[in-house]
Amino acid sequence: QVQLVESGGGLVQAGGSLRLSCTASGRTFINYRMGWFRQAPGKEREFVAAISRSGGSTYYADSVKGRFTISRDNAKNTVYLQLASLNPEYTAVYYCAASPSYYIRITADRAYDSWGQGTQVTVSS
Repeated sequence: QVQLVESGGGLVQAGGSLRLSCTASGRTFINYRMGWFRQAPGKEREFVAAISRSGGSTYYADSVKGRFTISRDNAKNTVYLQLASLNPEYTAVYYCAASPSYYIRITADRAYDSWGQGTQVTVSS
């Protein structure tokens, strides 16, 4: 497994932006597809975005398309999630995850075997 540490969460007003970062260590970063998930209070964890090993392919939940952008810097072992046009519905703990799988659908949480501790994003109205 790879160790993941998220940062960049915080309190932001509706309409604002944040950039989340997730830095990996312990394994070769480029061997992993990377994803972001979130869990809002009282709700199940849900897929947000994912990116292929090279960064050439990205995937988004319908609810965040056009608002969030996932990217990665393999030289820095870091994946990013740029959040824009935020609204209170996006308040959640955001988790970074790493997937070694080549076969399991990238949007499925069972594809991921390493998870970060999460970073809180709170959007005020």
